[in-house]
Amino acid sequence: MMISTKGRYALMIMTYIAEHQDESVVSLKDIAEHKNMGIKYLEIIVSSLNKAGLLESTRGKNGGYKLNRDPKNYTLLEILKVAEGSLAPVSCVKEGFCDNAPNCKTNKMWCELDELISDFLTNKTLEDIV
Repeated sequence: MMISTKGRYALMIMTYIAEHQDESVVSLKDIAEHKNMGIKYLEIIVSSLNKAGLLESTRGKNGGYKLNRDPKNYTLLEILKVAEGSLAPVSCVKEGFCDNAPNCKTNKMWCELDELISDFLTNKTLEDIV
């Protein structure tokens, strides 16, 4: 499993917003400047986070984004799943079934790895990063 740039950026965005949660909202321009990220790519990622209900947006001249809840109530798993989709290490685990599973010597190992990854990321919160 390899987390893409989209997943890494999603965590950086959420962390930055959490660090500045005392401000009313954080603009994409501010994030882009401080994290050296392209604003167009940020717009795509933030849109996904917003649609998933992880962020609240404010429109207008002084618009931007803020967290909907306390950083301790965001798991890294939920943030990465919004950005990445599945975090399964192999496609047969991602799809939830495999016709070859009864005869596959590695299926159980892949399922265990997927569970370890999910457990780890579920037990880590945005607050842990901040």
